[in-house]
Amino acid sequence: MSEERGMAKGLFIGFLAGGIVGGIIALLYAPKSGKELRADIKLKKDEILDDAEEYLDIAKHKAQDMINEGKKRSEELISDAKKKAGNLLEDANKILNVAKEKTATAYESTKTKLPRKVQNKRCNKAGVEAYKDERNKPQSAG
Repeated sequence: MSEERGMAKGLFIGFLAGGIVGGIIALLYAPKSGKELRADIKLKKDEILDDAEEYLDIAKHKAQDMINEGKKRSEELISDAKKKAGNLLEDANKILNVAKEKTATAYESTKTKLPRKVQNKRCNKAGVEAYKDERNKPQSAG
Protein backbone atom coordinates (compact mmCIF):
# COMPACT_ATOMS: atom_id res chain seq x y z
CA MET A 1 0.00 0.00 0.00
CA SER A 2 2.75 2.47 0.89
CA GLU A 3 4.46 1.70 -2.42
CA GLU A 4 1.27 2.68 -4.27
CA ARG A 5 1.01 5.90 -2.23
CA GLY A 6 4.61 6.83 -2.99
CA MET A 7 4.11 6.11 -6.67
CA ALA A 8 0.87 8.12 -6.78
CA LYS A 9 2.49 11.02 -4.92
CA GLY A 10 5.45 11.04 -7.30
CA LEU A 11 3.13 10.89 -10.31
CA PHE A 12 1.10 13.82 -8.97
CA ILE A 13 4.16 15.95 -8.29
CA GLY A 14 5.60 15.14 -11.72
CA PHE A 15 2.28 15.94 -13.35
CA LEU A 16 2.00 19.31 -11.61
CA ALA A 17 5.62 20.27 -12.23
CA GLY A 18 5.46 19.23 -15.87
CA GLY A 19 2.22 21.10 -16.42
CA ILE A 20 3.52 24.26 -14.81
CA VAL A 21 6.87 24.21 -16.59
CA GLY A 22 5.29 23.31 -19.94
CA GLY A 23 2.69 26.04 -19.59
CA ILE A 24 5.25 28.69 -18.66
CA ILE A 25 7.57 27.74 -21.51
CA ALA A 26 4.71 27.75 -24.02
CA LEU A 27 3.53 31.16 -22.84
CA LEU A 28 6.98 32.73 -22.80
CA TYR A 29 7.82 31.65 -26.34
CA ALA A 30 4.48 32.64 -27.81
CA PRO A 31 4.53 36.03 -29.57
CA LYS A 32 1.48 37.56 -27.92
CA SER A 33 0.52 40.84 -26.37
CA GLY A 34 0.48 41.30 -22.61
CA LYS A 35 -3.31 41.06 -22.50
CA GLU A 36 -3.34 37.83 -24.51
CA LEU A 37 -0.44 36.43 -22.47
CA ARG A 38 -2.27 37.12 -19.17
CA ALA A 39 -5.42 35.49 -20.54
CA ASP A 40 -3.41 32.43 -21.61
CA ILE A 41 -1.70 32.25 -18.20
CA LYS A 42 -5.09 32.41 -16.48
CA LEU A 43 -6.46 29.69 -18.78
CA LYS A 44 -3.46 27.42 -18.13
CA LYS A 45 -3.74 28.05 -14.39
CA ASP A 46 -7.41 27.10 -14.48
CA GLU A 47 -6.62 23.95 -16.48
CA ILE A 48 -3.91 22.95 -14.03
CA LEU A 49 -6.20 23.57 -11.05
CA ASP A 50 -8.97 21.52 -12.66
CA ASP A 51 -6.55 18.68 -13.35
CA ALA A 52 -5.26 18.87 -9.78
CA GLU A 53 -8.81 18.74 -8.37
CA GLU A 54 -9.61 15.74 -10.56
CA TYR A 55 -6.45 13.99 -9.40
CA LEU A 56 -7.25 14.76 -5.75
CA ASP A 57 -10.76 13.31 -6.19
CA ILE A 58 -9.26 10.14 -7.65
CA ALA A 59 -6.74 9.98 -4.79
CA LYS A 60 -9.53 10.45 -2.22
CA HIS A 61 -11.55 7.60 -3.74
CA LYS A 62 -8.50 5.32 -3.79
CA ALA A 63 -7.68 6.20 -0.19
CA GLN A 64 -11.28 5.52 0.86
CA ASP A 65 -11.19 2.18 -0.97
CA MET A 66 -7.95 1.25 0.82
CA ILE A 67 -9.45 2.24 4.19
CA ASN A 68 -12.58 0.19 3.51
CA GLU A 69 -10.49 -2.80 2.44
CA GLY A 70 -8.38 -2.48 5.60
CA LYS A 71 -11.50 -2.36 7.79
CA LYS A 72 -12.97 -5.38 6.01
CA ARG A 73 -9.74 -7.35 6.40
CA SER A 74 -9.39 -6.43 10.09
CA GLU A 75 -13.00 -7.50 10.74
CA GLU A 76 -12.26 -10.84 9.05
CA LEU A 77 -9.13 -11.31 11.17
CA ILE A 78 -11.03 -10.51 14.37
CA SER A 79 -13.81 -12.91 13.41
CA ASP A 80 -11.30 -15.68 12.68
CA ALA A 81 -9.52 -15.04 15.98
CA LYS A 82 -12.82 -15.24 17.88
CA LYS A 83 -13.69 -18.54 16.18
CA LYS A 84 -10.28 -20.01 16.98
CA ALA A 85 -10.51 -18.84 20.60
CA GLY A 86 -13.96 -20.43 20.88
CA ASN A 87 -12.64 -23.69 19.46
CA LEU A 88 -9.72 -23.64 21.91
CA LEU A 89 -12.10 -23.11 24.83
CA GLU A 90 -14.30 -25.97 23.66
CA ASP A 91 -11.29 -28.28 23.35
CA ALA A 92 -10.03 -27.25 26.79
CA ASN A 93 -13.45 -27.94 28.32
CA LYS A 94 -13.58 -31.36 26.67
CA ILE A 95 -10.12 -32.23 28.03
CA LEU A 96 -11.11 -30.96 31.47
CA ASN A 97 -14.31 -33.05 31.46
CA VAL A 98 -12.41 -36.18 30.42
CA ALA A 99 -9.86 -35.56 33.18
CA LYS A 100 -12.68 -35.09 35.73
CA GLU A 101 -14.32 -38.34 34.62
CA LYS A 102 -11.04 -40.26 34.84
CA THR A 103 -10.28 -38.77 38.25
CA ALA A 104 -13.75 -39.65 39.54
CA THR A 105 -13.43 -43.21 38.23
CA ALA A 106 -9.97 -43.62 39.75
CA TYR A 107 -11.19 -42.18 43.05
CA GLU A 108 -14.16 -44.54 43.23
CA SER A 109 -11.98 -47.51 42.32
CA THR A 110 -9.38 -46.62 44.91
CA LYS A 111 -12.02 -45.91 47.53
CA THR A 112 -13.42 -49.43 47.22
CA LYS A 113 -10.07 -51.18 46.90
CA LEU A 114 -8.23 -49.38 49.67
CA PRO A 115 -10.16 -50.82 52.66
CA ARG A 116 -9.71 -54.33 51.24
CA LYS A 117 -6.00 -53.81 50.82
CA VAL A 118 -5.65 -52.43 54.35
CA GLN A 119 -7.66 -55.33 55.71
CA ASN A 120 -5.58 -57.84 53.70
CA LYS A 121 -2.36 -56.31 55.06
CA ARG A 122 -3.70 -56.60 58.62
CA CYS A 123 -4.69 -60.22 58.00
CA ASN A 124 -1.30 -61.03 56.49
CA LYS A 125 0.47 -59.38 59.39
CA ALA A 126 -1.68 -61.30 61.90
CA GLY A 127 -0.97 -64.53 60.00
CA VAL A 128 2.78 -63.89 59.99
CA GLU A 129 2.72 -63.12 63.73
CA ALA A 130 0.67 -66.25 64.45
CA TYR A 131 3.15 -68.31 62.47
CA LYS A 132 6.08 -66.82 64.35
CA ASP A 133 4.35 -67.40 67.66
CA GLU A 134 3.66 -71.02 66.79
CA ARG A 135 7.17 -71.59 65.58
CA ASN A 136 8.66 -70.07 68.67
CA LYS A 137 6.52 -72.12 71.11
CA PRO A 138 8.32 -74.86 72.86
CA GLN A 139 7.48 -78.17 71.37
CA SER A 140 5.43 -80.35 73.71
CA ALA A 141 5.90 -84.05 73.76
CA GLY A 142 3.12 -85.85 72.56
